[in-house]
Amino acid sequence: MNKTLRNILAVIAGAVVGSLVNMGIIMVSGSIIPPPEGVDNTTVEGLKAGIHLFQPKHFLFPFLAHALGTFVGALLTAFIATNRKLLFAMIIGVFFLAGGVGNIMILPSPLWFTLVDLIGAYLPIAILAAWIAKSK
Repeated sequence: MNKTLRNILAVIAGAVVGSLVNMGIIMVSGSIIPPPEGVDNTTVEGLKAGIHLFQPKHFLFPFLAHALGTFVGALLTAFIATNRKLLFAMIIGVFFLAGGVGNIMILPSPLWFTLVDLIGAYLPIAILAAWIAKSK
């Protein structure tokens, strides 16, 4: 297979699989740590109205979804890519970071979570995934 085509497919596969992991974790999070009483976490409007009731434990799964989605996507991309594994893993990291920024613009969250999420869940995790892929 052509190297360029394989690298493009690696990025697409990483973005799709990482997004599936992210969504899967978000979907099960409410059954593991239920939202506060009276908060509708199935709509953006419901989350906006009830976000002030969330405790730190309610932000655990969103962070894990962001970090693990990025990790799995970047790791898969780095494993599939023919060369420049860090670059392609970072493309996935930037893709998910853009999603995180968009999410924070749509759904305001506490400053501490915004900082932890944007600083810790995307680019450092993509670098870690590339490092693991390169060492294998």
